[in-house]
Amino acid sequence: MATTTAPVHPVDEVPPVRQLAAFGLQHVLAMYAGAVAVPLIVGGAMKLSAPDLAYLITADLLVCGIATLIQCVGLWRFGVRLPIMQGCTFAAVSPMVLIGTTGGGLPAIYGSVIVAGLAIMLLAPVFGRLLRFFPPLVTGTVILIIGLSLLPVAGNWAAGGAGAKDFGEPKNLALAAFVLAVVIGVQRFAPAYLARIAVLTGIAVGLAVAVPFGFTDFGGVADADWLGISTPFHFGTPTFHVSAIVSMLVVALVTMTETTGDLIAVGEMTGRAVEPRSLADGLRADGLSTVLGGVFNTFPYTAYAQNVGLVGMTRVRSRWVVAAAGGILVLLGLLPKLGAVVAAIPAPVLGGAGLVMFGTVAASGLRTLATVDFKGNNNLTVVAVSVAVGLLPVGVPAVYGKFPDWFQTVMNSGISAGCLTAIVLNLLFNHLPAKEGSTPAPVPTEAGPTF
Repeated sequence: MATTTAPVHPVDEVPPVRQLAAFGLQHVLAMYAGAVAVPLIVGGAMKLSAPDLAYLITADLLVCGIATLIQCVGLWRFGVRLPIMQGCTFAAVSPMVLIGTTGGGLPAIYGSVIVAGLAIMLLAPVFGRLLRFFPPLVTGTVILIIGLSLLPVAGNWAAGGAGAKDFGEPKNLALAAFVLAVVIGVQRFAPAYLARIAVLTGIAVGLAVAVPFGFTDFGGVADADWLGISTPFHFGTPTFHVSAIVSMLVVALVTMTETTGDLIAVGEMTGRAVEPRSLADGLRADGLSTVLGGVFNTFPYTAYAQNVGLVGMTRVRSRWVVAAAGGILVLLGLLPKLGAVVAAIPAPVLGGAGLVMFGTVAASGLRTLATVDFKGNNNLTVVAVSVAVGLLPVGVPAVYGKFPDWFQTVMNSGISAGCLTAIVLNLLFNHLPAKEGSTPAPVPTEAGPTF
């Protein structure tokens, strides 16, 4: 009698090694520019030397890889075990620059990062219990805001990269448009196995075109070291300043909110709904990774929304693919010469791929909102105001420039601002009336996936 084995969920499937490598590399390319931007910005603001900047970047890539492996593979109660890519959070950039330039340098930054990581681990179970406040009305709105707030990033890449001398040159936008056309063409006309690596194919073809036209050169590869190992507390023993710790704790709350939205988004895309326990495990992994960041000379970590878009676009749901990407990042962190090769990819190439990836995140939010009932209620107002508040700092970056630092930290992140607005408005319109009477009618927004 033949024995039947339980079907393996797509999240747990292990593709062949060749596909693992290709799909994993695709995820690395999607997040690489964002990952190295944080150490570049912070190190540049602190006027670090070129060797110290290079050290920050290799340390960042190494811990990015370790953090991704913890999140995807899981270690006891650490890791959501979904295809989630980890990277340095941009929410921490402004506070870290302020701490680094006026409040004690890198040791003060790392002290506050370690405390923030420990706080995230302690608060993870509390956030895990908040999932009931994330019905499809809220999650769809948050996913939509994530995608829309990332589009300017892709736009900057397409134009040549923020601060580039040739920013906005037609040749840059033409290259980005060419890469976008390749990605769409591969998705539409190529065989299924190739369509799944449409972004990687678009970047490879775009790079092949970019090199002879002088968009980039690989001169930096020769200067990079073959081996680079990040040692704990390379820049000195961490110091603990109250003001620095307080500002980083605010960042921790912001990143936990953003990560919650990302985890729920990936859960919906992969068909494995995030539950309170798994959400807490994912946030706990964020906290552990952030502590490792403080120890190994890098910064706070969070789930990367750009890779959420890649999961939705390619429909490759295996967490082992992203774990392979984590392994590639570890190699890039240990072998700076490899990192220099990836860094040589011109921004317009990434911009063309980013437009379709980030647009996919926004479209996924619309798909979730399609399950919500908008008749005879105020759900449209919840979406409208939340999107408006979320995109305000994206469209007008200096809108909160006159507000206190802690307020700017929360509200300058369109994702956290929109998420908090959606939660509050959903409570106001859909939960408070339900407290009147002993048997409240079911709330329309709770239709769809339950968490």
